[in-house]
Amino acid sequence: MIPRPPRSSEPTAAEASAWADVLVRRRLLHAAVLAPTSQWLVQDRPNGPVRVLMGPADVVVLAATIQHHTRMMRPEAR
Repeated sequence: MIPRPPRSSEPTAAEASAWADVLVRRRLLHAAVLAPTSQWLVQDRPNGPVRVLMGPADVVVLAATIQHHTRMMRPEAR
C-alpha cells in the first residue's frame, strides 16, 4: 500500500458534513449531527451511545477508520 502524503490543511466543516452524510447513507453510522458548538454527535446504532467528536478533523478520522476497517473485512483483503 502506498502511504498518503500528509494533508496540507485541516478538514473543513463542509468536508466533514459530506463524509457524515456518506456514512449515514451507507448505514455505516446510524446518525451524525453537527451541534451548534461545532462538535459532532455520532451514533453507531439506534440504541447505542452517542459519541461527541470535537470537530471536522475527528469526523474525517472516523470516516477513514471505518473505511479502513471495511476494506480489511473484505474477503479479497485477507
